[in-house]
Amino acid sequence: MAKKKNKKTKLLRWILMTAIAFALFSGIALYSYYKKVYHSNIQHIENNYLYIPSGSTFDDVIAVVNDAEILIDKASFEWVAKKMEYDKAIKPGRYEIHAGMSNHDLVSLLRSGKQSPIRFTFSSLRSVDRLAGMAGSKFECDSISIMSLLSNTEYIDSLGFTKASLPSLFIPNTYEFYWNTSARQFVDRMFTEHQTFWNEKRLSRLKELGLSKTELVTLASIVEKETNKNDEKAIIAGVYVNRLRDDWKLEADPTLVFANGDFTIKRVLNIHKEIDSPYNTYKYLGLPPGPICIPSIASIEASLNFKNHNYYFFCAREDFSGYHNFAEDYRTHLQNAKKYQRELSKRNINS
Repeated sequence: MAKKKNKKTKLLRWILMTAIAFALFSGIALYSYYKKVYHSNIQHIENNYLYIPSGSTFDDVIAVVNDAEILIDKASFEWVAKKMEYDKAIKPGRYEIHAGMSNHDLVSLLRSGKQSPIRFTFSSLRSVDRLAGMAGSKFECDSISIMSLLSNTEYIDSLGFTKASLPSLFIPNTYEFYWNTSARQFVDRMFTEHQTFWNEKRLSRLKELGLSKTELVTLASIVEKETNKNDEKAIIAGVYVNRLRDDWKLEADPTLVFANGDFTIKRVLNIHKEIDSPYNTYKYLGLPPGPICIPSIASIEASLNFKNHNYYFFCAREDFSGYHNFAEDYRTHLQNAKKYQRELSKRNINS
């Protein structure tokens, strides 16, 4: 009896030891499946981000992660992902990764949908096309889809804009977007920011001036192209306001560059003034139909709060500092213009 009991005890002990060893082995194996998913050096990963496109399947995600060459063991990542049911909840976006993350960490991040936003900054731009190009290079949607939307007359009409006034929709600044922002989401966000910018104070000032938002931004766009000196913009805006009030033609050279469609023109000549375009302010009174660029906030604010003075003329300074000489009468203006033109000729700038 004693021998049988002893054998039974040994058997139980062996079974227990085997179970412990198996549990230990399983634990180690399980841990290895949850352990670091990345190679120790991930400098080769561009910007340390993973991009999961919209509409991706689990297989697509596996391909993205695998192609990034960061997995120590692809099978372990797939196993953890399925155990956490990530394969049933794929969320597109841009996700920041870093060394030392585990399979569990990565799957948790991808499953959570907690993307790293993109800071999108733009200042004054020549055209809406340029803005679409910039956005298309930053987001999942491309510039073609953005421009296609902005060419949809019904859509831009619903926002209260026309093709001519469309540049006034965009307020240059720094914004945060998610990478998988669609064309519609991008433009809708720009519309929201536009509405926010035109607050009660600015709208009240517009009312005082008797101008619409589009007219004010159109004026600002001309100011934008006349100077990059923020401390001079309100003075230039004041010149154009004086001309508008006295029913003078604006005779703004930047509008001729826009009308001719040749943005390489450095010196406006008489031949450029002959073009028959509503943007030719040498031919037609008042402001052109819409902005000739997307102006900066500085130019918009300078136009809203222009300087009151008696200047009707201005000309680039002959020192090429970027500043201007201002004049109240045409005679003084001609003298200033001749000094500048002499310098242009000396430097062989003819067009």
